[in-house]
Amino acid sequence: MMQSSRHSLSDHLKELLELPGERLTVRTIANRFGDKGFGLFLVILSLPSALPVPASGYSTPFGVLMVLLGSQLVIGRARPWLPERALNASASKTFARKIFGAAAWILKWTEMLVRPRMEWINARPGQALMGGVVIFMGSLMIVPIPMTNTFPAFVIFMIGVALTEDDGLTALIALATGILAAAFYIYVVYLLATLGVDGVLELKEWIKAVLLQRETDPA
Repeated sequence: MMQSSRHSLSDHLKELLELPGERLTVRTIANRFGDKGFGLFLVILSLPSALPVPASGYSTPFGVLMVLLGSQLVIGRARPWLPERALNASASKTFARKIFGAAAWILKWTEMLVRPRMEWINARPGQALMGGVVIFMGSLMIVPIPMTNTFPAFVIFMIGVALTEDDGLTALIALATGILAAAFYIYVVYLLATLGVDGVLELKEWIKAVLLQRETDPA
């Protein structure tokens, strides 16, 4: 039986890190992975905000790029287009390795669970639907409200994985997660309107306490 030559998401990311040079430019990604450009761009641009790593200042500009990419999915572009200034943007390979390393557990999950299926995601309506969700989640990332970037960024990450791996089931899970992200965003805005920043900080401390408790509880 002939072995498949299909590359996984982690294969693509590893290939980026193995390219010559100390910096990784957006133009390089666009030129190298044009056929999978939308998915890979969404994955790479969402990771700094979706992961618990120091990457402040990325959510708003990357959110703008998400909206731009989502709009192109809606109108049916085959390859992503980005303005010259965005194409010239770059990050060091050290930073990229840090981000990809922090995402190792997510990438391992994609290797185990994500695969081509329910290929409605490759059809025009499926791409347009994903684009609409990306626009909405990217818009939430643009607004600088505390604690509201990670959830939408993770939804966009899942959509990027779904597009890269041609996985309609993961896309459906991303849609469901997007509804939760929108509900959480509304709740945080409500806290800001009624209790101010203190209410949001209390929620943040409660979430941290719950997560720490789960980590320290015996299996």
